[in-house]
Amino acid sequence: MEQMNRREFIKKSARYTAYAAFGMTAPAIFKRDAVANKQVGMIVTDDLLEALEASDVARVSKLLRRKISEGGEAWEIHLSLFPMVQRVLNPPFINPHLPKMHGIFRELVPYLGKNEIPALINLEVIEYARRPKLKELPKAKPLNSSVSFSDVEAAISDQDWEKTTVLMATFHVQEGGLELARRLLLLGSGYLDQSLGHSISCTAFILLEMLERVDQDPWPALATLGDYFCKGLFHTTPVLRKSKVFPSDEVLKHHLLRATSGSGIVDLHHTITLYAMERTREFFSKEEYNHMLEMWIAFMEDKKAERIAVDSPRLDTPVSYPRFYETFSRLEAQPTVAIATGMIGSPKGRRQLGRFLIKSLCDKYQGNYNPHYLTGLGSTLWVVDRYWDQEPIALNALFQYLSFFSEGIR
Repeated sequence: MEQMNRREFIKKSARYTAYAAFGMTAPAIFKRDAVANKQVGMIVTDDLLEALEASDVARVSKLLRRKISEGGEAWEIHLSLFPMVQRVLNPPFINPHLPKMHGIFRELVPYLGKNEIPALINLEVIEYARRPKLKELPKAKPLNSSVSFSDVEAAISDQDWEKTTVLMATFHVQEGGLELARRLLLLGSGYLDQSLGHSISCTAFILLEMLERVDQDPWPALATLGDYFCKGLFHTTPVLRKSKVFPSDEVLKHHLLRATSGSGIVDLHHTITLYAMERTREFFSKEEYNHMLEMWIAFMEDKKAERIAVDSPRLDTPVSYPRFYETFSRLEAQPTVAIATGMIGSPKGRRQLGRFLIKSLCDKYQGNYNPHYLTGLGSTLWVVDRYWDQEPIALNALFQYLSFFSEGIR
């Protein structure tokens, strides 16, 4: 009974944590869920799914515009794509970047007004269309025999995708989705160096969305994770790193300053990995989460902490979106960070900053996006909202993301 109560508490806490940054109360979450569950699956018809499967970008774009013009809700379209999205690939990388994006959109959308959501969903759907898809794995029935997590690890070691997925599905039925998520993330913690953090970051957001979508069969998500863990050969859960003292707030802030230093792809992944860990923090005991932190700190090796200096004039007065976008579109990180310094001090300002950054991404982006533009944006907004009163960390995170985006999209 105690274990069941803990699982229920963790599941609820994880959901509340995921929305806390946006000021959503429990009643608001329940209201949103009720609306979403009522709408799921009503808008995406076979023609759009067929076009997505065929990677017919022009047809997908046309159909999406038509459905929205006819009154279709963009968020409803997004939700309806859950089963298909799990099979979207991002070669030459084995990491399931696009299924992860599907989960992170849930964190970005609350920043936007209703009429602003279609632009973000259009960006998302077009990217699904233009990428190859993992072959669909026919669903198999869960096994009647008892399955342990070591059975899952053994199947991964054999690189048997189908067997791994069946065992994951059986474990899910027998032990619950939350326990499967906890074990997969602990398993992934042993491969941060090998996977550049994706063994946690991709896994976390796919699992979060799977747990959120109680209206959906988890099989597609499990097949994706089974494929990924087999390709990565993530098959041995590490022994928990023991530490007598949980890191103090000051120690964690120091390591986050390290994580947000630098603007390369490796640097960005240091921030993204902690973001994913924090979003799943309630899945773990204190000892287990301490282990996760220790693995993350080791992942950064001897990286030094830096503090970005804002050379451009700081703007403390309200700024309009056209002014913000004009600065953002020059693809120079410093001036945009300077504008942001006047926005991060209040909840309203941080929400506006999030809205402006997402809109700017949609307005500036013209195709072939690097999925990290959205993953990195999610992690940046999380850092800014959580550590707004620690200016060196907040500004570091903004500069890290804007520099990465600007360099990549030029």
